Amino acid sequence: MIADDMNQDIKWIKAIKKKSDERAADKLIHKYYREIFAFVFKKTMDQELAKDLTQEIFISMLRSIHGYDGRASFRTWLYKVANSRIIDFYRSKAYKQYKQTEAIEGKVIHDPHEFTDSLEAKEKAESVLAALSQFEYETQRIIRLKILGEYTFSEIAATTSMKESTVKTKYYATIRKLEQRLKEDDDE
Repeated sequence: MIADDMNQDIKWIKAIKKKSDERAADKLIHKYYREIFAFVFKKTMDQELAKDLTQEIFISMLRSIHGYDGRASFRTWLYKVANSRIIDFYRSKAYKQYKQTEAIEGKVIHDPHEFTDSLEAKEKAESVLAALSQFEYETQRIIRLKILGEYTFSEIAATTSMKESTVKTKYYATIRKLEQRLKEDDDE
């Protein structure tokens, strides 16, 4: 069953690569749309944003499908495309503007403490992302894949072409440095 599923994906991908077959592209997108949307929604917790990003992911997938070499399953490759797009979004100016323009007055406040806790959590998340942005790209990528992408260390190693032990070392060292920087920021 799984082999048949993968064979069908490969047939559609070949049709897209050779003939720019729209029907094959539609079938491939239809097959994975809900799964990728759910993945993006889990990362953003915003339905409209998840729809927009999912659409961008599939556009990116179609633009870069000629680079798909079949070494990994198509699903794995598509998740890498999705995760990269999510990471790019969180780094973008659009994300910063999105966070600034989020309407606070539109939220119903039942408990003032809940609202305050929510604001504090958002501020903490933003300070963590700001501190993380000071690290080198590969280190940021490991942290984002582990925390946002929920990748295992072995999956991160495969994605980054590093040894698993190197990934673990970089991850834990960065977490310690992040904790230290955030503690220093809190002390100031």
